[in-house]
Amino acid sequence: MDLMNPGESRRRMLAGELYYAFAPDLTEDRRRCKVACHAYNTANASGAPRRTLVELWKEIVGDKTPLPPEGSPEEIEALRAYPWNDGPIKFDYGYNCKFGPGVYINSNCTFLDTCIITIGARTLIGPNCSFYAATHPVDPAVRNGVLGPEYGKPITVGEDCWFGGNVIVLPGVTIGRGVTIGAGSVVTKDVEDFVVVAGNPARVIKRLENTLDKKEDAEEAKA
Repeated sequence: MDLMNPGESRRRMLAGELYYAFAPDLTEDRRRCKVACHAYNTANASGAPRRTLVELWKEIVGDKTPLPPEGSPEEIEALRAYPWNDGPIKFDYGYNCKFGPGVYINSNCTFLDTCIITIGARTLIGPNCSFYAATHPVDPAVRNGVLGPEYGKPITVGEDCWFGGNVIVLPGVTIGRGVTIGAGSVVTKDVEDFVVVAGNPARVIKRLENTLDKKEDAEEAKA
């Protein structure tokens, strides 16, 4: 199978199979994303208005959904749904990242989105955090530097999580709802709902009460 054929390496990349990152179409995808990230980071640093930043963000992640007309009642709610980011930010592809509404991303965060990276609603991400959905074969003969194949595994983060600064999340990890991850942690395996984890590798250090469902139940009772 010729993995340099247009589309084949991208298909294998998204499927978590071995693929060649330097296939021409993937190289062009990363170039496009780098240009889009630079435009966003430059505008963000210069204090561009929120709508401009959202439009540039949509270019990074490949979101073609049109925004409501400027100044319309729907505009404020639509803009609020997109992530807030202090920048600069780095993606490999951008289009493999999915963010829920109300996400906040602090400065200098990196998303190696070889496979899908999903970040749940209202999640807060501290500075210098990295999400690595990309990995390489451990056999050096297969790995073969830039000439060899690589692969990835998806990362999934639940709603209402909080990442301290300098957290690293490794490929294939699923993090549950309401999780707090201590600064400097390296998350190497799945994390259950409503816990605090910390360390390298990250371990559960505290279990939390599920106050989110209680809040929803109380609001429903008032309705």
